[in-house]
Amino acid sequence: MGLGKTIQWITYLLSVKEWEKPETPSLLVCPTSVLGNWQMELKRFAPTLNVHLHYGPQRLKGDAFKENLKDIDLVLTSYTLSHLDEAELSAISWNSICLDEAQNIKNAYTKQASAIRRLDGYHRIALTGTPIENRLTELWSIFDFANPGYLGTIREFTHRYVNAIERTRDTDTINKVQKLIRPFLLRRVKKDPAIQLDLPEKNESKTFVSLTAEQGSLYENYIQDMFERLDKLSAMERRGLILAALTKLKQVCNHPALMLKEGLAAPWSGCSNKLERLLEMVQELRQEGDKCLIFTQFVETGHLLQHVLQQELSEPVLFLHGGTSKTARDEMIAHFQDASVPAAEQRSIFILSLKAGGIGLNLTAANHVFHYDRWWNPAVENQATDRAFRIGQTRHVQVHKFVTLGTLEERIDEMIERKLGLSQQIVGTGENWITELTTDELRDLFSLRREWVEA
Repeated sequence: MGLGKTIQWITYLLSVKEWEKPETPSLLVCPTSVLGNWQMELKRFAPTLNVHLHYGPQRLKGDAFKENLKDIDLVLTSYTLSHLDEAELSAISWNSICLDEAQNIKNAYTKQASAIRRLDGYHRIALTGTPIENRLTELWSIFDFANPGYLGTIREFTHRYVNAIERTRDTDTINKVQKLIRPFLLRRVKKDPAIQLDLPEKNESKTFVSLTAEQGSLYENYIQDMFERLDKLSAMERRGLILAALTKLKQVCNHPALMLKEGLAAPWSGCSNKLERLLEMVQELRQEGDKCLIFTQFVETGHLLQHVLQQELSEPVLFLHGGTSKTARDEMIAHFQDASVPAAEQRSIFILSLKAGGIGLNLTAANHVFHYDRWWNPAVENQATDRAFRIGQTRHVQVHKFVTLGTLEERIDEMIERKLGLSQQIVGTGENWITELTTDELRDLFSLRREWVEA
């Protein structure tokens, strides 16, 4: 994670467009949780590319889809739609097909993996930081997409290589597989000295996610009710309602269970693309042996993240908030930071409430920092990031800031970016500046753009 797969593939696309001038577009298939991120990165690094997003309830179908691709360079879609809209996607001979987070087709027998392998493309590219998560057959599935038939059938591959490697770790068999796959791999690791020289000391990036249908419905219903009440209130009541709305809408963007106060017993999977993406990123960095800090404003969000991460990663997760005693706080820091603590008691994932853990701590054991929900004050966020990026840090720090597309999170992020060029002080020390906006400005700020809500 953070070694440039995205920018490398965008560069490839630009090169193909310039030198080959293909007659048909390329196709990028990725998890729903990163569709927005891809669209924003393409807009930033390749504004000359004509990109079509095939997603959402209003997406084109049948002949209309095919007709719309005449001047398009790239089509973005999700793994879910690769199966549901197989008729549309298989009707095109794509110039190239790229799978981002290609481990999503690791199970060769799923309808989704089968549909993707049936697509027709001149070039095939798989991007993944985790080509093997559990079984060697996952590597076969990715290679059978990229180079169909190269490793034989899955039965042949299992008979020749899988049994010997997974059961006995046979060195000769491992070497044979390495020789087969090595010519087709472009691989980099963070321990490579050349990479370390190229990376910045602190690399900040934004992770853009979309809303699920449930989140979109909750979001729209809340702002409709808010605006019906807004102009009937006194100035003080108006400010209170706006600040309450900021909290509620941020909670919707985090996970619908938080606004609905459903507690930890509520099902979480499939309800929040932001949570799904955080889980994917934390899983990947843990496979690399890295540690991370996760900041949130809300204690309820912290408990939810702790519950989900512990459940899915099968390892203890720390959570520091305002109600944590000094003794427990010191123990948490020692278990995260102190290498002399017995290995079984060391911890690698540390969730912190922004107010309780945003200042005064030295947590340089972490080289990833996540801002799960935003305070919208650069100074506060930088202070929190500096828990890891400070004297004693020997590794490059990756900072990930989540932004939910189509919502007030995206609007306020854009406003701050514009204002930062003038002065970092312009937005004040918190969120009170938002309460002084006019009703029309608030309507523009809060209104939901439906193209970023799932069907």
